Amino acid sequence: MRALVLCNFAAGMGLTAQIEHIEQAFRASGLAAEVRAVRGDELAASARMAAQSGVDAVVAAGGDGTISAVAGALAGTSMPMGVLPLGTLNHFAKDLGLPLELERAVRVIAAGRVRPVDVGEVNGRCFVNNSSIGLYPQIVTRRNEQCQRLGRGKWLAMGLAIIAMFHRYPVVRVVLETGQRAFHRTTPFVFIGNNRYDISLLSLGSRHRLDGGELSVYFANRPGRFGLLALMARALFGRLNQAKDFEVLSLKTMRIDTHKSSLRVACDGEVLRLQPPLNYRIRPGALNVYAPVG
Repeated sequence: MRALVLCNFAAGMGLTAQIEHIEQAFRASGLAAEVRAVRGDELAASARMAAQSGVDAVVAAGGDGTISAVAGALAGTSMPMGVLPLGTLNHFAKDLGLPLELERAVRVIAAGRVRPVDVGEVNGRCFVNNSSIGLYPQIVTRRNEQCQRLGRGKWLAMGLAIIAMFHRYPVVRVVLETGQRAFHRTTPFVFIGNNRYDISLLSLGSRHRLDGGELSVYFANRPGRFGLLALMARALFGRLNQAKDFEVLSLKTMRIDTHKSSLRVACDGEVLRLQPPLNYRIRPGALNVYAPVG
């Protein structure tokens, strides 16, 4: 097997050591791999070029944003994608059942078991985990501004951004069209998952399967500021109840419209500006990915 491994150039000062570590892990598993560092905005184009260059696999090394960019380029092709979970949260890798240690993740690729998984899509932009409008993309935008302008750390900036957004409490007025019904809602957020997320008393944010062929749409039953505060407190203490705290829809396609000329839309943690209407769809089995047995 010949693999091309794509790393996000923004990984920082430890990038050279990280590349050497990845190369060693592939050699130890008996695989030939070229490891290439590219800019984040060039990941998709690099993955598409790699898929046409004769390699046997394209591997995304990084966090969910890196994996999402590579997956979007490979979705709908026969090229298998490997995943090296080198990010902070690694939601996709965890839901796929991948080990988080680099050497073990490489061994999964070496084993050669490929399985098809679904991807979500909004206005042509793919996502492997989730997409959302409302609070979350605004919080991420404010966090990034503080990191860039004031040099604050990511987690401090996130905390301050959450406080600022709670004070402002922006809401979105949307119409969610399912093809059979239209939901008119004023809500702090709409969350769209690639397959169903487990939101229960003891678990928040994981998925039992990535090939269920559905979008799961969540919006809050507690629309006011203090209702949102109560929701956050219940989430913090693991007491969310899907039936009481959220309205949940399971769909193949959905359209979100609003009076705004553009919306901030988060896709796998990256914030985009898109023009409504937002047309969401699930693409069943569109991505081939190396996964553990069982």
